Amino acid sequence: MRLRKKHFAIPEMRENPYVFFNGQENKGRWREIFGNDNPIYLEIGAGKGTFTIESAKRNKNINYIMVDIETNALIYATRKILEEELTNVRAMPINAENILDYFDKNELSRIYINFCNPWPKLKHKKRRLTFPRFLEKYKIILKPKSQIYFKTDDLELFEESLDYFTDCGFSTLVEEFDMKLEDYPENIVTEYERKFRKLNQKIKFGVFEYYRD
Repeated sequence: MRLRKKHFAIPEMRENPYVFFNGQENKGRWREIFGNDNPIYLEIGAGKGTFTIESAKRNKNINYIMVDIETNALIYATRKILEEELTNVRAMPINAENILDYFDKNELSRIYINFCNPWPKLKHKKRRLTFPRFLEKYKIILKPKSQIYFKTDDLELFEESLDYFTDCGFSTLVEEFDMKLEDYPENIVTEYERKFRKLNQKIKFGVFEYYRD
């Protein structure tokens, strides 16, 4: 569902020092931006930021970057950075298509993809954030032996994504077709996950690692 346009979103985010509209300038410089050598985790399609914000509160020794093309949602995420005084979070309103413009080789230690658009129509599947053309880009910006964490409620997307990851040379570390909360006490439940669980929809979860020398 598309959010109603928030005319205040972009002007407000431009005033936020933790939001970058010209993030290309930070490529290869993210450790300098954060001011430390802590691992950098990226969430693609962060929406309103529930996952990244809570993760950053729990893990002050990890740096987080959240990106989303939808500024009408991201505005709420960027507000939380200021409200929670989180110095280990940055945000960019960008299209994941251009992810290589914003991150250098080996710059990230982990990527999260939570409840992305499943794009069920055949002609649209190439837009999936787990489609091979995206995975090949992620392989460049991830450090060796880093992981991608992926959650979805969509069975077809999950099954086909398992093939995408395998075809692109990733090892499957975790494969859950019905993720039980009691098995993952550290799991952060986003608004989407909460909604799907209330509807008794099974949550699919996978962790994938790409190894290169």
